[in-house]
Amino acid sequence: MALLVDILGFFDVLLRGLGLVAQSLTVGGIVFLLCLERALARQRDAGGAATVVTARRLLRVAALLLAVIAGLKILATIAILTGTTDIGLAKALTANVVIANAGALIAAAATAALAGPHRGRSPATLLLFGLAILAASIATSHAVARLDDRVPLAVLSFLHQAGAAVWIGGIPYFLVALARLQRLPDAAYVAARFSAMSMAGVAALLVGALGLAVVYVGSLNGLYGTSYGAMVATKAVMLGGILCLGGANFFAVRRMAADDSAPVMRLRRFAEVEAGIGVAVFLAAASLTSVPPAVDFAGDQVAWRDIVARMTPHWPSFASPPQQVLSIPALQAKLDAASAPGNAPRRAYVPGAGIPPPQTPEDIAWSEFNHHWSGVFVLVAGLLALMDRAGARWARHWPLVFIGLSGFLIVRSDPEAWPLGDIGFFESMREPEVLQHRIFMSLVAVLGIFEWMVRTGRIRARRAALAFPALCIAGGTLLLSHSHALADFKEELLIELTHLPLAVLALAAGWARWLELRLPAGKHPILGWVWPAAITGIGVLLLLYRES
Repeated sequence: MALLVDILGFFDVLLRGLGLVAQSLTVGGIVFLLCLERALARQRDAGGAATVVTARRLLRVAALLLAVIAGLKILATIAILTGTTDIGLAKALTANVVIANAGALIAAAATAALAGPHRGRSPATLLLFGLAILAASIATSHAVARLDDRVPLAVLSFLHQAGAAVWIGGIPYFLVALARLQRLPDAAYVAARFSAMSMAGVAALLVGALGLAVVYVGSLNGLYGTSYGAMVATKAVMLGGILCLGGANFFAVRRMAADDSAPVMRLRRFAEVEAGIGVAVFLAAASLTSVPPAVDFAGDQVAWRDIVARMTPHWPSFASPPQQVLSIPALQAKLDAASAPGNAPRRAYVPGAGIPPPQTPEDIAWSEFNHHWSGVFVLVAGLLALMDRAGARWARHWPLVFIGLSGFLIVRSDPEAWPLGDIGFFESMREPEVLQHRIFMSLVAVLGIFEWMVRTGRIRARRAALAFPALCIAGGTLLLSHSHALADFKEELLIELTHLPLAVLALAAGWARWLELRLPAGKHPILGWVWPAAITGIGVLLLLYRES
């Protein structure tokens, strides 16, 4: 129970993100069937009926996943309320967030029960449960938590979430249809119908997003001077990328309608990326729900001059202070010396206690040293990948650099914990920031080993090559939820401003490589240069990283 309470802040973001994904898949599937089920059933192509069956099965899985996530949210909320306050179980069960998630659980379970391919229940009936799911989600949003303008903000939130569900949540069902339909005219017809459906979703999403941004961000300074505003800007950048892909697909659909020989492959692959980046946007949106709106920090926003001063490039530092002079090890040494013989000394730092560790100049120098050397590793990997792309066969071993990076970070990332510090490996995992570091380091090591085996022919399965972009995408997506336990609001934002571009570049690298592998070979050679350039950019940003 205590461990759950300690790390809930991190997993709550992941649960919220997964919940938004499942919610969008559920609502998007309902709307997809509402718009296209009858048309698919009437197609001469046998794939039409198969699409309906598969779509209903996918809807059922999404609804079941949503129900499970809602149940986990209920359990986590009860654990927090009963474990950190004097509230008893009976009162915890009446909390608004518990009631809202219970409503989502019931609506999702009912959708799963009625959505199966053998039930044949009309999508119009299922739409009522979809609306109930959206209403439950709005009940836990910033809109309902505010004292003023609840109704208009709730309407904007509904438009935003419903639009995202119709557009992004409907894409997997559209991909199912394109994979099942054999006749191009039938696929073109479905694509045109889905295009109209997704454009309506985009319009609703943008109206809701712009309205919420104006209210919650409040000012230009709120956009760049708060963590909330920085995350909103990052979401806008990713949304712009999805809109570009969607625009390309819009013209592809028009070509399909005019030319029976138009290729469908690029449409499918771009749609995959649309959906994938959408998942990252959902996780970013989940992070936003855990951060107060920028407008509530009007007096504490970081000034532009402070951001410019921090972001101005400086030559990286490769000098590290010794581990024993860092704040926590130094304080622990004093406590050890002051403890009475035979008595266990007090702990300088307790993982998961919720108390941010101090940040001395030595701590900052240690962190900057870690980032700068990490930048060296990543920059070398990116440059070698570019040379490999240019034809230098010996450079194909560039993934091994990531194994060195992972080992470096395992030793250096958390000096108060194993292997340098006194805090054991498993005990240190109670701290959300340390846990996130361990996850990232594991991803880096797996990425390096697996991609090296693919590059050198030790693994020849075509799908094995997708592991590298998948891990880049996972790392970038998780980085959007990465948080630092700092007491200083200004420092927390300034570090956030350095991490968000890294996440966007990781996603760009992953999806560019994904498209390169999934599209016909040689058709889009520029993609082979985009992803190593993005990795190189990550290395440069890490070299320029500063905390002072």
